[in-house]
Amino acid sequence: MVLKKYIGIIFKPLIFILLAISFSCEELPYYFVNCEDNTCTINKPVNTELRIELDKTGTIVLVDIYEGVVEDSILYDSFYTRSSSIYRTVALNKTYTVTATYIYDDISYVSINSIRPSVRFVRDMCEEPCYHVYNKVVNLRLKYTE
Repeated sequence: MVLKKYIGIIFKPLIFILLAISFSCEELPYYFVNCEDNTCTINKPVNTELRIELDKTGTIVLVDIYEGVVEDSILYDSFYTRSSSIYRTVALNKTYTVTATYIYDDISYVSINSIRPSVRFVRDMCEEPCYHVYNKVVNLRLKYTE
């Protein structure tokens, strides 16, 4: 009976955590590899496509990509867009800070986020050993504008 009680104490939180990870809306953590998509390659990549998620507003948004932190002022790329999802090629294992400037009712809102796209070697998760790229989606959607 005591063993059954301890098993319940250990496994109930573990099952909850696994379900939360499985049904989350965010990109899966780096230790989950989908062998069917293009995130796993035989050759070691040096670049990746960074996906920048923006609000679906239809208004023009200024996006700035900085190498490192914003305070270093090393501008990597800057562009205007109306899209809700943009891709830009960046180097792996470098930190990037991305800002999006929205204008609503003559008020400027800036969303900022930092990301470090990385690669790791995966031996046992796919049929063939491969290199998996992770941390390549940056969310710049606004939470609220009031």
